Amino acid sequence: MPEPTTRTTPERDLRPAFLAAADHVVAIVSRDDVAAAWLQPSALPAWSVGGLVAHLASQPVTALDLLRGEPATDAIALDEHYARSAWVSGGLDDDVNVSIRSGSDAQAEAGRDAVLARVVAARAELPGVLADQHADRAVLIPWTGWALQRDDFLTGRMMEIVVHGEDVAASVGFTSPPLPDDVLAPVVALLTRLAVRRHGQGAVVSALTRTERAPRTISAF
Repeated sequence: MPEPTTRTTPERDLRPAFLAAADHVVAIVSRDDVAAAWLQPSALPAWSVGGLVAHLASQPVTALDLLRGEPATDAIALDEHYARSAWVSGGLDDDVNVSIRSGSDAQAEAGRDAVLARVVAARAELPGVLADQHADRAVLIPWTGWALQRDDFLTGRMMEIVVHGEDVAASVGFTSPPLPDDVLAPVVALLTRLAVRRHGQGAVVSALTRTERAPRTISAF
C-alpha cells in the first residue's frame, strides 16, 4: 500500500500584491478629475475629497515607514488587531476618528501634486524595502502599541487601499481600476470575517446568496 502523501501549504507572500496595490493608489491620485474635486465634499461624512485621497495615498507611505522600523518581538493575529482598534467601534465624532480626518486634511492642504509626489516616491522605494522583509517579521504599529506579522500588516494596508479607493471613486464619479485577485482575495476574506463577527454567519451568508431574505445592511465596520 503506498505511503500517504503529506501536503504542505505554500507560504503566503503578499509583497508583490502590495506593490500592485500601491500602483492602484498612484493611478487614482494621478487622475485629473480627482485633482479638480479636491476641495469638494466626499461621499463620506465629514471628509473632503482631498482629505480622503490623502488618507488613501498615505497607506503606501505609512507602510514604507513602518517596514523600515525595528522589528517587534511579538505579533498578534490580524482579526485581533481589528477587535482592539478603537476606530472600528468609534463613532464619526470620536476622538480617534476626528484625529484620523484631521491628519489627512493637514496632508491634503499641500495639494494634490504634493500628495501624489509622496506616494510616487514611496512606491519607488517599496520594492527594495519589501525584499528585506521575512514572512515572520513582526511590524510594529506605534499608535496601537502592538505588531502584526508581515503579510497580516500588508493585508491591513491593502484593505485600506481597496476600501478608500472605492470611496474616492464614488466621491468623484468614476469606476476604480480593477485590482488583481492577489490583492482582492485577502482583503475580501478579511472583510468577510469581520462582517461575520459583527453580524453573524447567517446574516452574511444570506447577504451573499439570498436576495429574498438578505439583511438590508451588512458591513465589516
